[in-house]
Amino acid sequence: MIRLLPLLLIVLALPPAPAAAATTTVCALSCDTLDPSRAQQETFPLPDKNINGRKIQLHVSVPDGMAWASIDLGTTGDSVWLDRSWDGGATWEGLLGKAGIPGTWTGTRTLMYNIYDPVGHRRGVIRACGDANAVGCTDWLYPKVCDKMCDGANTPNGDTQPVAPTTIYGRTIRLHTDVNGMAWATIENNGPGDEVWLDRSWNEGASWPDGSSLGRTTSGRTTMFATRDPRAKLYGGAVRACGREASHANGSCTAWARPAPTRAGAAADALMYSYDTYQAWWPSSWWNSAATLTALINYAQRTGTHDYDWVVGRTFDVNRGSFPAGTKSSDPIEGDFISRAIDDSAWWGLAWIAAYEYTRDSRYLTEATTIANYVNGFWDPSTCGGGVWWNRERTYKNAVTSGLYLRLTAALHVDTPGDTVWGQRALIAGNWYLNSGLINASNQVNDGLTADCRNNGQTVWTYNQGLAIGGFDELYRATGDRRWLDAATRLGNAVGQGVLAESCEPNCDDNQKQFKGILVRYLSEPGYQPYLRTQADSLWANDRDSLNHLGLRWAGGTPNAVDWRTQASALEALTAVQTQPGPSPAGG
Repeated sequence: MIRLLPLLLIVLALPPAPAAAATTTVCALSCDTLDPSRAQQETFPLPDKNINGRKIQLHVSVPDGMAWASIDLGTTGDSVWLDRSWDGGATWEGLLGKAGIPGTWTGTRTLMYNIYDPVGHRRGVIRACGDANAVGCTDWLYPKVCDKMCDGANTPNGDTQPVAPTTIYGRTIRLHTDVNGMAWATIENNGPGDEVWLDRSWNEGASWPDGSSLGRTTSGRTTMFATRDPRAKLYGGAVRACGREASHANGSCTAWARPAPTRAGAAADALMYSYDTYQAWWPSSWWNSAATLTALINYAQRTGTHDYDWVVGRTFDVNRGSFPAGTKSSDPIEGDFISRAIDDSAWWGLAWIAAYEYTRDSRYLTEATTIANYVNGFWDPSTCGGGVWWNRERTYKNAVTSGLYLRLTAALHVDTPGDTVWGQRALIAGNWYLNSGLINASNQVNDGLTADCRNNGQTVWTYNQGLAIGGFDELYRATGDRRWLDAATRLGNAVGQGVLAESCEPNCDDNQKQFKGILVRYLSEPGYQPYLRTQADSLWANDRDSLNHLGLRWAGGTPNAVDWRTQASALEALTAVQTQPGPSPAGG
């Protein structure tokens, strides 16, 4: 038997309660009713339940986050099922997967059901039940929440107070967190019988059915509780400190907060709140999800964390197939992340290049090559001497698509042993870009070219500037030729000073919300670190709330859009100052 990891288990002895009506199917890494033959692991974390000589067992697969029940030593008509509760066992969904022993068999089992619901931001408790001329159940299984430390720890590593304390009847109640993301609560000026506790929510404080009154005590200080649950795919849980004076029934609580052991780590956790584990993307934008996955990979690679490795593989496995229009994009996705939008396809190419450089898993390099071959089919020297068409209808040659192609081809040359094809394509693309007219007299990149191949004077979007810088930097890395680094430097020096703002702010659309992150991702020369530090410091001080949400306007202000796109963009800025490598030529 494989031990259930260093989770520790709390068995809840709760009074009977009426079963709740079954809800919709829960999907995490898999959906409810997966066959146990597909389980990655089998453990037996609780004692069996004996009912008139029949053996009821609860089975758990930790990697799947799923459980199933079995009955053995039984006779025809005996049955087994699961109960699952999302509120600590107060109510539950009963009779899940109920199965009866058929014919001449002596046992049977249910299908598998999820213990966690990362899409719905819930943790469950579960038990196995059976009916053999009497009904009985195992104890409830509540896997303890563990991150770097588990619930119940009592040795903090540092002490940060992320939100203001609250007061009640002369008592002061404080929320504390440490660098391991553990949280605890204290009450000061307290007297006999005064209580203090933590509430923990997995949905940003909207509800906390399984996390109410954690560590409730009259000692003046709770034990410590984890605020993230990587095993359950729940990141950045919100906590608050609450207390009550002994002679009064009412209490008071601080604001909800997420710990921030590091800036970039806090931003990544808050970003993961919006990731749909089952659909394996950030709903609902196709290219933005590719850029966001790249931001997460860059963060993981530069900080050495492996908390999100599963996201890379799952996004790849779930999304590499075909999807009709309206499912992942307004266009059909035709397989291998390809659609009629050439730039969208290329964004996924860059994501899989980043995944390969992070994991060295060859399937990602193969996928990036497949996408790049598709994009290369729209390189057209018969119009404007070169450049990549924006869409399959060949209506526009713009900076974003050509910048993506430049970066992608140069990276493929660096990452493909013995390559002679992609390096030549990258050189052609780099020379064309420098002479295309996309770069104006101020060394800024306008949106695209006119029908007669002139700079169209349209908006200088930050992501176009960033892709050009990143493309020339990667070409320098591929060749060692300093003229490419010089080109990147000229474009980088034209970015400006102060806190970066997109020209559309504060009314940027969903695409534009993520543009700034692409620019700061590619400002990789060491000389830009002071500028990048300005961005990171400003957005952290002026553009963040107590749940570590990061908005569009890095200098702060209202109105200010906040969603997963703005979160990913800000993560790029925070990552860039944390550990930002400088460019190096191939072999250097």
